[in-house]
Amino acid sequence: MNTPHRVILDTDIGSDVDDLMALVLLLGTPSVELVGVTTVYGDTALRARLAHRVLGMAGAGVPVHAGVREPLSGREVWWAGHEGALYPDLEAETYDSDEAVRYLVDTVLAAPGEIDVIAIGPLTNIAAALTAEPRFAESVRHLWVMGGDFADGTPEHNLRSDAVAARIVFDSGMPITITGLEVTRRIDIRAEQLERIAQAGELGELIRAEIEQWWAFWDETWNVPHDPVTVLTLVAPDLFEVTAPGHVEIGDGEREGCSTHSPGEGRTRVVTTLDVDAVGERIVAGIVDATDARPSEGE
Repeated sequence: MNTPHRVILDTDIGSDVDDLMALVLLLGTPSVELVGVTTVYGDTALRARLAHRVLGMAGAGVPVHAGVREPLSGREVWWAGHEGALYPDLEAETYDSDEAVRYLVDTVLAAPGEIDVIAIGPLTNIAAALTAEPRFAESVRHLWVMGGDFADGTPEHNLRSDAVAARIVFDSGMPITITGLEVTRRIDIRAEQLERIAQAGELGELIRAEIEQWWAFWDETWNVPHDPVTVLTLVAPDLFEVTAPGHVEIGDGEREGCSTHSPGEGRTRVVTTLDVDAVGERIVAGIVDATDARPSEGE
């Protein structure tokens, strides 16, 4: 049996539905041991309660820690307004702590070279961990990031929301793989996939409701699963192609949050392409599989 990937998910769950999809996909992937969840950006306590609720629905006893609320850049937090709206009595939900940065540092340094971190929100928590403990960079097995646009330089939400944090992370020297919009936008979720997800019990129904809420927010009938695609770059690397390692530069001023990759000196790889059909199927199938999760005997 292959050794599972030990993963911490760092997420701004609650706005775009793709964070929820990524969390559930991790739970439905047998090769992953989800060690913990940390939340970032805005009302991180609400995000932590939301993540804890979803984990409970899946029967997963995974610790959740709320993290840094404000971007290091000082940029105003974007808030859709529907975060947590579909979760009754969410204010009563508990979570483990408000010390996500300390949790990241302590967990990674306790098992150097063993923990992968998947960062699917602004990179504020990761930058704060690097600042608090420089050994964090050399102790993370690999950092997997959803962010950027390496085709036409369009500013992307996660990097633009905290460009200062992004710059700290990409200048840190840690091994990173980043998946940009030009790749994630090749996959979409439409009515057929939504129906399959919705048939998968209570958690499937919740994901459908969240997806439909997101569709209504944008007046669309489809969405891009940016974050689940990023999860698969770790667990199914054969479905992707990546560049040689290099350095990612984060723009400022009028180009705040724009990203460019220069091959050569550096340890960041950029995903360049993917198997569209296989990735789309793995996302839906993994989410459906997660609904079979049950607490083990004695829990």
